[in-house]
Amino acid sequence: MRRLLPSPLLSLALFALWLALNHSMAPGHLIMAALLAILMPILLAPLRPYPARIRHPLVLMRLILTVGHDVILSNLSVGWGVLRSHRCMPRGAFVRIPLELRSPAALAALSTITTVVPGTVWCELMLDRSSLLLHVFDLDDEAEFIAHFKSRYERPLKEIFE
Repeated sequence: MRRLLPSPLLSLALFALWLALNHSMAPGHLIMAALLAILMPILLAPLRPYPARIRHPLVLMRLILTVGHDVILSNLSVGWGVLRSHRCMPRGAFVRIPLELRSPAALAALSTITTVVPGTVWCELMLDRSSLLLHVFDLDDEAEFIAHFKSRYERPLKEIFE
């Protein structure tokens, strides 16, 4: 049964979504919904991420609060930087950050955090996952930024996932 329906909840959701989008319970739509519900999870199984084990849920909660705090402060900082850009241009720069993370789930979380926090853009991950290239909107001190990034995001993710 697990081979036919590797993800039963996803199959159920696909079945219901097909019927809801078509506003029909006609036999043709029921057959099409069943085919989609069975075939899509099987065909897309290689794209599904490996299940991640969260080792320290309290560290995860603290990280979520930290990221929320940083999003608010970064929004204000980037907004202020844009408003004063006619007087003082922001010092944008590319920064290469050495990484200790190896877990695909941790790296995915780090990329999401980097994307969510304004003022940073994830540009490149080395093929061997040894370093990350970020673009920073306004950079004062590269070494300080790297230390801040690693302590604020990488260290908690390492505790959570590795």
